[in-house]
Amino acid sequence: MKTIIITGVTGQDGSHMADYLLKNTKHTIIAGIRRLSVKNHENISHLVDHPRFKLIDLDITDQANTEQVIAEQKPDYFINFAANSFVGVSWRQPVNHMETNCMAVLYQLEAIRKHCPSCKYYNAGSSEEFGDIVTETQNEESPLRPRSPYAVSKCSARHLVKVWRDSYDLYAVQGWLFNHEGTRRGEEFVTRKITKNVARIFNEQRAGKNIVPLQLGNLDARRDWSDAEDLIEAVWKMLNQEQPKDYVISSDETHTIRKFVEEAFNFAGFHRSECRWVGSGVDEKYYHGEDCLVEINPEFYRPAEVECLLGDSSLARKELGWERKSTFLDLVKKMVDNDLKQANV
Repeated sequence: MKTIIITGVTGQDGSHMADYLLKNTKHTIIAGIRRLSVKNHENISHLVDHPRFKLIDLDITDQANTEQVIAEQKPDYFINFAANSFVGVSWRQPVNHMETNCMAVLYQLEAIRKHCPSCKYYNAGSSEEFGDIVTETQNEESPLRPRSPYAVSKCSARHLVKVWRDSYDLYAVQGWLFNHEGTRRGEEFVTRKITKNVARIFNEQRAGKNIVPLQLGNLDARRDWSDAEDLIEAVWKMLNQEQPKDYVISSDETHTIRKFVEEAFNFAGFHRSECRWVGSGVDEKYYHGEDCLVEINPEFYRPAEVECLLGDSSLARKELGWERKSTFLDLVKKMVDNDLKQANV
């Protein structure tokens, strides 16, 4: 039995990782959480009484706290999913993003180096690191060209992970996980924002109320979307290779936000054949009959947009033996069904 520290366990990825490890290993999970006046434990409420799951206080931006926890626990694995990960906010809070997504990684690596150098370390990377892309697909050799403060913070962390790996012979990796979504996705992210509002609009129409349109920004941005639960297995495989290595983990296909919108409404009964886009640019709207379902809000455009991200996970599929299980449409339906169910509880 080994000890695994997971940060960000109340979020989507951390909670799925805890579920995966408790199901597939006999290891003890130590879940590091930041103390808040209002708890946000919905994603882990089913785990609080599990005998191999333990919550501890851990603020990753506090160097002393981080070192104390690592020195005391001496984990066999440290999986860092904690991050400030909402790209749009990063222009307004760039310092916070650097402290949370970069400096925190430095604190973790240094504490591991000093107190448990045999610990295997994973830090969550992002497809946003590729940013202003110069190739159609992005793989492990593609250049990092960040387009947001968030992406800069993740690129900086990646370089730290590599330098500490090369300098101190640590098992330290950072995966490029392309967009991954699911029923535990935060409501500020565009995919969950869409499915939550689809459920709201469904109920408004059913109740004969005036429909308040969903407001979005750039509909034509293309992303490589996967089910978050599929990608968790890849992270664990990355941590258990003979030699540490970074991998791209992706679906290897891309879809527009517009497509996600259309499919989400379609699964809720607003059939594509009965819907239409009207207008262009900031005046574009999506209608079902006479009801406006979606409209554009220029405030949701980013100062510098990444128009397309498309991963090439062939190396991970070959060397890790990883394959995704869910399709794009599986993912959209799963999220819509979940939010419709929650809206009708």
